[in-house]
Amino acid sequence: MGNQPMPNPDNPKLELASLHERHTGLTPALSDTFCEAASVCLNRHHESPVELEILRNGGKTTHFVEFQKPNARALNAWANDIDTTETGAYGVCLAAVEVEEHLVAVKRAETLTGADWYVAPVGTTPDDLESCFRLEISGIDAGNRSAVNARLLQKVHQTRQGASNLPAIASVVGFKERAVAIQKVSKSK
Repeated sequence: MGNQPMPNPDNPKLELASLHERHTGLTPALSDTFCEAASVCLNRHHESPVELEILRNGGKTTHFVEFQKPNARALNAWANDIDTTETGAYGVCLAAVEVEEHLVAVKRAETLTGADWYVAPVGTTPDDLESCFRLEISGIDAGNRSAVNARLLQKVHQTRQGASNLPAIASVVGFKERAVAIQKVSKSK
């Protein structure tokens, strides 16, 4: 597709491959699943590499993400758009929170916590949840920045309703929009 943008050496890439090597709460199989689904989602709208905007704290950074072009078998395996978008969002949002917040997944969150994962600084064990954040993840395939922001507000509300007093982070990836919105959540509005 013509000229590809050049990576900015000051901003690290979002590494979708081998998340399990950095995120102790992931297995190799789960990591591969997230990476494959994210590749299918990104491939719907873009060619690799693609530049994603990370929106957080009122600011914006950009990071490149590389993905393998899915073959027909992968596309057939991921033919359910809803499941694929949700699973792909796990990979992209975990990679974004790793780069932007320096947090990695240490454990899957329990039902009713208002979140999907517990994330913590590297070296934290799942037994030490006091230093963890709850991380709620969502994804949208199409839609503009307004759609990403609207979904983020829904996820912020969800984390506030969760049965946990741990701090939370809400994160939404818009695959077509090439944006990941990240917001720390307080219990109050």
